[in-house]
Amino acid sequence: MRVQELWRYPVKSLQGERLDRVDVGPEGLTGDRRWALFDRSSGYGLTARRVPDLLFAAARLRADGGVEVVLPDGTVTTDDGVLSDWLGRPVTLRASEADRGPRHYEAPDDDEDVWDAFEGASGAFHDSSRIRVSLVSTGTLGTWDRRRFRANVLLDGAGEDGLVGSTVRLGSAVLDVLKPVSRCVMVTRPQPGGIGRDTGILKTIHRERGSVLAVGALVPVPGTVAVGDELVPA
Repeated sequence: MRVQELWRYPVKSLQGERLDRVDVGPEGLTGDRRWALFDRSSGYGLTARRVPDLLFAAARLRADGGVEVVLPDGTVTTDDGVLSDWLGRPVTLRASEADRGPRHYEAPDDDEDVWDAFEGASGAFHDSSRIRVSLVSTGTLGTWDRRRFRANVLLDGAGEDGLVGSTVRLGSAVLDVLKPVSRCVMVTRPQPGGIGRDTGILKTIHRERGSVLAVGALVPVPGTVAVGDELVPA
């Protein structure tokens, strides 16, 4: 399998940016999930599980290593007041470096009628402490739009499920592939570019794939990954 696409999502649950090459370290792709929006009233982090509008804004890394958010109307901002007005609730954009402890995020159940909070990883704002880089193949996705699954690495080929428990090299980085990625209601959400709401996707993943799709890895040896790199045993 070779790298077909690379994706970084600087702000959790917002649209990200497609890359040709990126450095990868212990926190994942440089800048990935480095920021998140938090509700100032509840203290909970926001995700598109409960706030689908997040998927209609985008985030991108600036040249100085900071971030900027592009709202659906084209406004570019990091101002908490502007972001709060957009979402209709008091929010703050928080960097992972300033919030190293346990984080709780708003999340509905799969039936979307009830919701509870879940605890995410420390460090960058990943859902699981055992995932810093996520990988999925074109063979696994089939006709599903890869944008629904927000993987960092899209591989051309098939077979990533069999990598769980192994160590692989991708570019000059080494990855320990630890677990499949559990899927939730977020994959059903509408997104820009003509992606509509589709609850059937999650039902199929539950029924045919044991509720998982893609694999997650940690990064014991940092390096650089580029489009076209081959995934090989380490």
